Amino acid sequence: MTSAVDPASGARLAPGPGPLVSRTVRLDPGVASSLLTLLPTDGPLAWVRRGEGLVGWGRAAEVRTSGPGRFDEADAWWSELVGHAVVRDEVSVPGTGPVAFGSFAFADDPGSSVLVVPEVLVGRRGDDAWLTTVGRGSIASTDLATPEPPEAPTGVTFADGALDGEAWMSAVATAVRRIEAGEVDKVVLARDLLATADAPFDVRWTLGRLAGSYPTCWTFHVDGLLGATPEMLLRRERGLVTSRVLAGTIRRTGDDEHDLALAAALARSSKDLEEHEYAVRSVAEALEPHCSSVNVPDSPFVLHLPNVMHLATDVAGNVHDPRGVSSLRLAAALHPSAAVGGTPTPAAVRLISELEGMDRGRYAGPVGWTDADGDGEWGLALRSAEVHGDTVRLFAGCGIVAGSDPEAELAEAQAKFVPVRDALAP
Repeated sequence: MTSAVDPASGARLAPGPGPLVSRTVRLDPGVASSLLTLLPTDGPLAWVRRGEGLVGWGRAAEVRTSGPGRFDEADAWWSELVGHAVVRDEVSVPGTGPVAFGSFAFADDPGSSVLVVPEVLVGRRGDDAWLTTVGRGSIASTDLATPEPPEAPTGVTFADGALDGEAWMSAVATAVRRIEAGEVDKVVLARDLLATADAPFDVRWTLGRLAGSYPTCWTFHVDGLLGATPEMLLRRERGLVTSRVLAGTIRRTGDDEHDLALAAALARSSKDLEEHEYAVRSVAEALEPHCSSVNVPDSPFVLHLPNVMHLATDVAGNVHDPRGVSSLRLAAALHPSAAVGGTPTPAAVRLISELEGMDRGRYAGPVGWTDADGDGEWGLALRSAEVHGDTVRLFAGCGIVAGSDPEAELAEAQAKFVPVRDALAP
């Protein structure tokens, strides 16, 4: 769909006469029992965990923003759009009515961010399942036809991205020296990996593999960015805000007894506990201006994933003004946290730009969805990749603090490539 440009903001807008018209009806939960299998090849959108979540396709409206004001511009556009929308909602739970899927650039510059309102959305949450159709001025009837199954990629090969392993370890060593010199307390350094196939990738294949292998993560796809993130930047639901912070990682061995010992070591590691404390503190401090109370547990727990284990803390708060503070505004307040940037954040982000040697794009930026009430879920685009035809650019990052070992950090980054790398294989 061709889109016009708003001369005031430079944002791309999907055209169409009349206000947005949205209708949500109940579905038999069996129809939505496997959300990802409903996706067509053209423009699939996804946010799924443990079989629940949202999938969509088609573009009823779209906005693209960039720069330091990218979140504010997107939030203002969305508020204006839904403020004039005609909405009929027979289900009325978070995620019904008009919904926008979004993905935001990590850095102020360069980078492009996007909100997409699908023409068709299917959601499932507990015993509720629903179908939302959206149009401009009117909506057409929608049949949930079974799409063609996804095609497995062939001839997939991998190559280093901006920096090979040796060069990236050198960047880590430089970061450690700068930390020891007092420039920053922590910096998160990422690297990329390039995958190429014989034909354009069908993202639905990779999404299905990710969801099957990592059901406790949030499997997502928005405008070419896909992944399975274990980290919920925030969930806002009727005024309650929760955020899951992950920082501090150790690779699993596959031996349960050994992994339990590794988990215990992770929970006692001064290096990992220090990294985790920085990340938790940055989230709590960002939420405090918007919340009447913020609850931070005294100590983290160990989150077990199929390939790694993380130190994890769930931070919670109650929003002062649910009408005035949307999930998108909260995401803007939290980004970038110490978990993806470092501490102090401005200095760490400058160091990232200096040492990484690449543009992160939307990697490590907020990804998720928001509804017309301002509720929504926003994760961090980790364990992720950008798809461009027959090429996929994978990302992985590590938190660097004083005492970090470059070889150990490289091994951690390699472990974080595994989810998407394996999901690209036939």
